[in-house]
Amino acid sequence: MTPHHVGYLVKNMDKARRDFSLLGFEQTSEMTYDKYRDVNICFLQNNGLCVELVSPVSGNSVVAGLMKKFKNSPYHICYDSDDLEKDIKIFSEMGYTQIDMPTPAPALGNKRVCFLMSAQIGIVELMEIAPPAHLGYPRD
Repeated sequence: MTPHHVGYLVKNMDKARRDFSLLGFEQTSEMTYDKYRDVNICFLQNNGLCVELVSPVSGNSVVAGLMKKFKNSPYHICYDSDDLEKDIKIFSEMGYTQIDMPTPAPALGNKRVCFLMSAQIGIVELMEIAPPAHLGYPRD
């Protein structure tokens, strides 16, 4: 599987974008609101390294608790998946715990994503490269 991006929690999206730009990152997407997770998301890139800035919108956000605990910090690695259900099964057999159901990610062209947790390395996100046509999600 190929890494797609590193997810980075940020409290203030504008300040984070500014500081990442000082490190040579360029913004590659508009800020997108993800209603499924109650977060704002923006992608940046520097020499092939893609960073996803994730900022909780409210205390109900799926990352609000992580923000309280870790503050501004990287918190997941996302991998491309050719077969999301198969990869979820493989990761589960390796001891990962699935922490949500596959749902569309608006900031990723509504491709389905699923998050899993490993006691040894933390959170991993799997992103379906192309959603199955039968699900009816818009494609890029």
